[in-house]
Order: sequence, then structure tokens, then C-alpha cells
Amino acid sequence: MSQAKPFVAVVDDDESVSRAIKRLLRSTGLAADTFKTGNDFLDMFDSIPSYRPACIVLDVQMPGLNGLEVQQRLAGSGIPIIFITAHDDAVVRDQALAAGAAGYLRKPFNDEILIKAVRSAIDPAPKP
Repeated sequence: MSQAKPFVAVVDDDESVSRAIKRLLRSTGLAADTFKTGNDFLDMFDSIPSYRPACIVLDVQMPGLNGLEVQQRLAGSGIPIIFITAHDDAVVRDQALAAGAAGYLRKPFNDEILIKAVRSAIDPAPKP
């Protein structure tokens, strides 16, 4: 059975942010799908059992389900989540990390830090 190439799901209601992250990931050899809302992502995730991103870059504040609610719905999936937010709130950050988030970055973030966080989330074992 062939293994599909790992990809990242980017969930952010700001299309320009989603596009920029998708381009950034693509420039490093990673594929990415973008979603405007947590509901859009969860619809795809729930309806297609084979749809499993290697990592999710998830905005905290979005219309409909917020990032923390999406994280709760994905609990037990084993998919690493990296949160991104323009409104850093220590309580939200602590809640996201306590629930197992692989990272929490404040917008605007450094591209290299995002790439490092995604690569670490996808392949946490350091290479010799």
C-alpha cells in the first residue's frame, strides 16, 4: 500500500494568512490544504476517513468553532496542532498547550519558526 505524501491543513479565516502559509510550506516541499473555518475543516475530516493531515496550523479566533473547540473535537486523533493567533491571551495559550498543542505562535510570526514548528510536529524524532 503506498503512503500519501504528508500534508498540512491550514485553518484560518483570513485568506491572505492562509495563502501566505500555504506558499511558505510549499516553498519548503510541504503540501498544504487551506480552510476558512474550523467547521469546513471538520466537515472534510469527518466525511473522508482517509483525510488525515500530518499537522494542522490552526487559528485561535474564527467565526463558528474557535481553534480550541476544533482542538477538542480532534482530541485523540494524534494529529499535532500548531496554533496561530493575532490576540495572544495567556489563558488561551495555557489551555491550548495543556490540551496537547505542539506549538503556539503569535501573528505576525517568523517564517523560520513556523517551518521549524511544523517540521518538528510532523517528525518529532531528531535525525542523527
